[in-house]
Amino acid sequence: MSFFNTLIQDTRAAQETLLQRSIIQDTLSGNISLARYQAFLTEAYHHVKHTVPLLMACGSRLPEEYNWLQQAIAEYIEEEIGHEKWILNDLEKTGLDPEVIQLGKPGLATEVMVAYAYHQIDRVNPLAFFGMVHVLEGTSTALATQTAELVQNRLGLPDDAFSYLRSHGSLDLEHVQFFEALMNKVTSPDAQAVITHAANTFYHLYGEVLSSVEGVA
Repeated sequence: MSFFNTLIQDTRAAQETLLQRSIIQDTLSGNISLARYQAFLTEAYHHVKHTVPLLMACGSRLPEEYNWLQQAIAEYIEEEIGHEKWILNDLEKTGLDPEVIQLGKPGLATEVMVAYAYHQIDRVNPLAFFGMVHVLEGTSTALATQTAELVQNRLGLPDDAFSYLRSHGSLDLEHVQFFEALMNKVTSPDAQAVITHAANTFYHLYGEVLSSVEGVA
């Protein structure tokens, strides 16, 4: 079995736990308010703005035998740069001042998830970052397009209030295929274990980020 398929298999329970969180089930049932959507986007801004710095940190700390990943990281950086600005634009279209969001602080769950990502790269193994990629890209591809449609129908917001969700939805399948090919080149059992452990952890941490907006009316 390829490592990508093994990764899916070994993280399926964590993924299912994430998908069963009430915040996701409520949203898929159409139970979402404008304030909750704004809170979701706000937390997304505060972790997405770290994507490029995390990619750069990961690339700079790769051991020599994984230098072949640098090209892929460069492609990720080119693709991901500026995505936090899309979120600020979406927030503005919902009626919030993007400057206020920029100057604000993330919730604790978001802060912890980002801190864990930096810690893994800096102190454990930079390959752990790909566990985060698996969780965030995989979850977005599975849910983002459907969520955008449901939220828009519920709240009546304009199309340009959903650039972040729609750009990371079903149209992002090519990125998942790119990630799959990349992971299948990782053959070391130790490296695979690092990525799998990180993915399981990020499923929990990202679930906490999503659940952190649940109390918003």
